[in-house]
This record gives sequence, structure tokens and C-alpha cells, in this order.
Amino acid sequence: MLPLGDVIRRHGISFHSYADDTQLYIAVSPDDSGPIETLFNCISDIKSWMAVNFLQLNQDKTEVLVIGPEGQREKILPKLRDFKPAQSVKNLGVIFDSELNFIPHIKNITKIGFYHLKNIARVRPFLSQASTEVLMHAFISCRLDYCNALLSGLPKKNISNLQLLQNAAARVLTRTRGRAHITPVLQSLHWLPVRFRIDFKVLLLVFKCLNGLAPSYLADLFLPYRPSRALRSSGSALLCVPKARTK
Repeated sequence: MLPLGDVIRRHGISFHSYADDTQLYIAVSPDDSGPIETLFNCISDIKSWMAVNFLQLNQDKTEVLVIGPEGQREKILPKLRDFKPAQSVKNLGVIFDSELNFIPHIKNITKIGFYHLKNIARVRPFLSQASTEVLMHAFISCRLDYCNALLSGLPKKNISNLQLLQNAAARVLTRTRGRAHITPVLQSLHWLPVRFRIDFKVLLLVFKCLNGLAPSYLADLFLPYRPSRALRSSGSALLCVPKARTK
């Protein structure tokens, strides 16, 4: 019996598998339907493999997310035929959307965070500040920090709700009035604002990648800058900037 991964690899498609969740990744353009046909063939082989092994693909839970400009997405979606298009999908607790602005993910974090904060506020009079801070880290800070490197580069307005959640948590913890300026409160707690927490996470990942503390699939993405001739920047530990296409 071939593992499912071998079935997918035969088609040259990238994939991730987590328990009973398998994700397939292809790069596609409106003018080239080849990758889509490859995807169809791959899924057909997956169904055949599952049938041989007394399994069945759950068609109702099979979703497709097309990421890219809206005009390009509208040209690609009709070619996907039987697949159920989704505006957003959850991947290991992170909600990815078609435009990668992470607004649905941020709304979800904010909703859950304020729910827990409301419950903490109810019992705050019976708790010490140290005990309350433990609850804040367990229910609020962990959600603000989880996979927050993905939010790097987003406009400030996109992450403003996360900052409001952190501000509210700091006020509940320190019993600060709503009209009081929040920056001194965050400083007294040694809490970085949300956008700086994101930058810190990115810097931490880069440091680990450059010092052999990160997995190879991350570390291999970093290429040291080595000029072909002697320059003053040769020993500056600079990195090569990857090429990117925005159109």
C-alpha cells in the first residue's frame, strides 16, 4: 500500500498533511489550465487510493482557496468545477483569506479574546495582580503572539483591533480607567505593543535561522550576501533580498 504522500508526489504537487487534513498547493494563472488539470488528476488518484484502502474522500469538506487579485481569481474559479470555493480556510488555527489581509483571522482573535477578557474581568476583584497576569498570558497574550509573524507588513488599521484587545487586557489587569493613557501602563507591564511584538517575532525567527537554531526548511530560505568582488559590505552579514513579482 503506497502512502498517500507518494500518490501526491507523483503529480509534482506540494502538500502538507496534518492528521486527517491534507492540503495541496499549486501555482496557477488564468492563461494556463495545466496545473488545474494536474490537480484534478491528483485528486482522482487520491480517490482511487482511498477506495482501495476502504476509505472515502469527504467531498463536503473539500474546499479550494484561490489567493490573488480579485480579477485573476474570478477567471480561475470557474475552471475548478466541482470544488467548493471558500473565501477563507483555517490552517493550524490561522484563518487564511483570498487576499491574505488576515482580516477574518484578526476578527476571530479579537472576538475570542474579548470573550475571555470579559470573564476575567468578572473575577478580577477576587484575584491578585500576579494571578490575573497569569490568566492574561494564558488567554490573551498567547493568542496575540500565535503565528503573529504572518501579520508582518499589514497596515496599522488591520491590526488596530488586536491593539485594542491588548489595551483592554492591560486596563483590566492594572485596574486603569478607560480615559487614562495606555502607553505608560504597557511600559509598566513590560508589554510590547502588538506591532512591535510582530516585529520581535520576525527578528527572533531570523536570529534562529542565522544561528542554526531553526528548522532547515526555514534556515534554507536565508542566503548570505556574497558580492563577487571585495566591497565594504562584504563582512556586514547582509542577506540576499529574494526577487518578487507583484503583477
